[in-house]
Order: sequence, then C-alpha cells, then structure tokens
Amino acid sequence: MMNASPASLSLAQQAVEDLNIARQRFNRSTSNLTEPMSGFSPADGMMTTAQHVAHAARVIDWFVEGAFRPEGFDMNFEEQIKAVLAVKSLTAARDWFEQSTAGVIELLASKSDPELTALLPLGPVLGGMPRIGIIREIVDHTAHHRGALTTYARLNNIVPADPYGM
Repeated sequence: MMNASPASLSLAQQAVEDLNIARQRFNRSTSNLTEPMSGFSPADGMMTTAQHVAHAARVIDWFVEGAFRPEGFDMNFEEQIKAVLAVKSLTAARDWFEQSTAGVIELLASKSDPELTALLPLGPVLGGMPRIGIIREIVDHTAHHRGALTTYARLNNIVPADPYGM
C-alpha cells in the first residue's frame, strides 16, 4: 500500500512503489514453493518452476535494457531463453528475481520525470511510448508468472499463499 498520495510522488517514486508491490505479491504467492520443486513442470516442454521465476527475472532485465540502452530491445529471444532454461535451482532463480527487481528500483530512483517520460524509439516493443511504460509491462508480466506458479503449486497439492496478504 502506498505511503503517500500518488499526486505527491515523482514518477520514479510511483514506479518504485508499484514494483515493490509486484515483488511482494510475487514472493508471497510463491513462498510455498520449495527447492525440491525446482525441476517440476506439468508436461514435457514447459518451463520448470525455477525457469518460471528465472524468466520473470530475465524479462525485468530485458525491459530495463530495452528502455535505457541505446540499442533498444534485444529481439533475439532464442538466445535469451537459453539463460532461463539453464536455471535448475529455485533458489538461484529467486536470487536473480531479487537482483533484477532491486536493479530496476535502483535505476528508477536515479531518474528524473523527464528521463522517464522520454519516448522509446519506434519499433515493435512499446514503440513511441514513454520509458515509464515498462513498469506496467513488468508488473503485468510478473503477475502472469505468479499465476502460473500458483497453478504449479496446486498441481503439487500446495495451497499458494494469498498474494495480497489476507
């Protein structure tokens, strides 16, 4: 829950609040997943539990890189998924997720409103949108994988924790 009214916060502060909430919900709803579940997937060819968490982390990194580096978004998805598929440990994946979230929060805290409202170059990913638009996408993507992981938990007879802390 936000500590100040949104009108009194800078764009960076609002984004940090949104990311912290998304991180808390992701971690809370997946807290019952354990290291022995790292390799679980419901069917061949699907990401494992550890890979879902790693993918959520990688996509955070991808959005940040795409929005803030001169080259823009790396569209070589085959290469990017290799790093995700190499993750075998839920602990390692969680560490990556925490590092990615902390990294984007640190970056955002250093940016001014004009830097965050600068438009992304035209292209297939958020073309022409303000940089700050990556936050909505990160939050949405993280929620998507949070949901998938709660399904993985239920397939293992684990009741996932409520993401909202109720």
